[in-house]
Amino acid sequence: MNFIEKYYSKYPEEKLIKWFKQICFAEAISWLLLFSAMIWIRVEPENIFAIIYISTIGSIHGLFFTLYLIFLPAIRKIYHWDDEDFIFALMGAFFPFATIWVDKKLARKNRLSGE
Repeated sequence: MNFIEKYYSKYPEEKLIKWFKQICFAEAISWLLLFSAMIWIRVEPENIFAIIYISTIGSIHGLFFTLYLIFLPAIRKIYHWDDEDFIFALMGAFFPFATIWVDKKLARKNRLSGE
């Protein structure tokens, strides 16, 4: 994990937090678009535009999903998450719109003080 700390130490915490929040939102929106693509491909399985749409949106969603997972170790260190919080954030990658919950509930500096 030392290489992760070395890589992310180049950037200020505020920038990493901003990127993480944007990635959380983009991952959730891309999941919504992917869901619309799944419906479209189910209704019209032979439509070439539906096939292109689901391929494109699937790739975009995969990018944001991967970025979310790559940023988690750095965000864990910034917010001082314990193992339980980290597992919740990790599991949030696999459930629709859970990345927004991670952003709003776990990714706060003052959440342990009750504010």
